[in-house]
Amino acid sequence: MSVPSKIVIASRESRLAMWQAVHVQGRLSELNPGAEVVILGMTTKGDQILDRPLAEIGGKGLFIKELEVAMQEGKAHLAVHSMKDVPMVMPEGFVLAAISARENPRDAFVSNKYAGLDELPAGAVVGTSSLRREAILRAKYPQLVIKSLRGNLDTRLRKLDAGEYDAIILAAAGLIRLGLKERIKAVLTPEQSLPAPGQGALGIELVDGDAAMAGIVAPLNDAETAHCVKAERAFSRALGGSCQVPLGGYAVIDNGQLWLRGFVATADGKEMVSAELRGNPADDEALGLKLAAELRAQGADAILEKLALCK
Repeated sequence: MSVPSKIVIASRESRLAMWQAVHVQGRLSELNPGAEVVILGMTTKGDQILDRPLAEIGGKGLFIKELEVAMQEGKAHLAVHSMKDVPMVMPEGFVLAAISARENPRDAFVSNKYAGLDELPAGAVVGTSSLRREAILRAKYPQLVIKSLRGNLDTRLRKLDAGEYDAIILAAAGLIRLGLKERIKAVLTPEQSLPAPGQGALGIELVDGDAAMAGIVAPLNDAETAHCVKAERAFSRALGGSCQVPLGGYAVIDNGQLWLRGFVATADGKEMVSAELRGNPADDEALGLKLAAELRAQGADAILEKLALCK
């Protein structure tokens, strides 16, 4: 199958999104030396509305819609996403064709005054844009004040530096990718803060049926990461996972087995159910569904019903 002379990557224009697009651009250029690989930078609705929590304005799809329109209109061949920003149910007509090797998937504690969560005094203000992180913090550190924090990574760091927050929780992967690892005071363990499904991994989205482009991006797929992310996403999808559901799902390959952990909680952290299981990595999505069923058996449905009433 012939490689097009020009490959166009659609990307959000935030610094982190552009880093991700440039990273994929470099990989594709190496693999297809005869092709010109370019980036089409775009601003999405999710980037424009920063004064309200994501759950209130329509969810994760706001970060990818404009990129999908560009692909539909033939202006771009593929889009690069942070996998934790990709809706659990892909829009009709689009597919995730590759999931690349994962950067550190854990959450990072960032502060100019304190070395870790346990050092924060009562009343300290912690910023996060994630209901998952908020539920964890409220459950384990009820003495802290949790405030919404939107904007790209640089904007969030500026708000911390301006003194609006005593600490903020971010994905470690974004800080590492932008050369800001020194800002991380502590990387939180999965036991402290179970990561979001897909966190730290990049996904390549295509128009469904584009066999030529699917072949071109196939070498970017990392099998181990893909198994883990597929399990996490199947688990989340089975529980109606979205930015409106405080939910964590995290898988690793451990001694040849896929080890999947997950939880769902109320936003105030007062109710939470969690479970874990192990199985064959090839059964990734089935394992995700099985873990979701275990949480439902523990009472997850009651939590999900309460969350639905809050929307």
